[in-house]
Amino acid sequence: MLRRIVPLLLAAAFAASAQKYDGPRPPKPDLPYIKHASNLVPTEANEAKEQKVKNDTTYSVEGTASSARTPLASPIFIFQSAKITPEKFGLYKFDINKGRREITFGPKKQPRAVHVEVVRLDKDLYKLEAVESLEPGEYSLSPEGSNQVFCFQVY
Repeated sequence: MLRRIVPLLLAAAFAASAQKYDGPRPPKPDLPYIKHASNLVPTEANEAKEQKVKNDTTYSVEGTASSARTPLASPIFIFQSAKITPEKFGLYKFDINKGRREITFGPKKQPRAVHVEVVRLDKDLYKLEAVESLEPGEYSLSPEGSNQVFCFQVY
């Protein structure tokens, strides 16, 4: 009985893995897009300003709200990789302070990164998904070791 089931399971697994992604594709590489049904909304690409005060480092982006917005508490991003490795993205919530979005890291301030699941859809095409629900607010996807930020708002 087991001899008959194993080939069927292998065939089913192969068929499932052979399916191609047929959804919308990003027009630009290295820019995460928020997936809204069959539409892609580009995240707001920026360079965060770094400021060190004592043992803390604050990264800030001008403005209190991102132009990229989603009502989804668990957003899905479609990302075409050229130079940025998708597994290096960290997802963080910004605080709003003095007309800008900011996040501070230091010995006593360690913001919690939201876990992002990365799934390869096709050659150099990935789906990034926040594993937990996000509260309304301002957020950033940022490659590890970089001041590059891709901002969006959950409303």
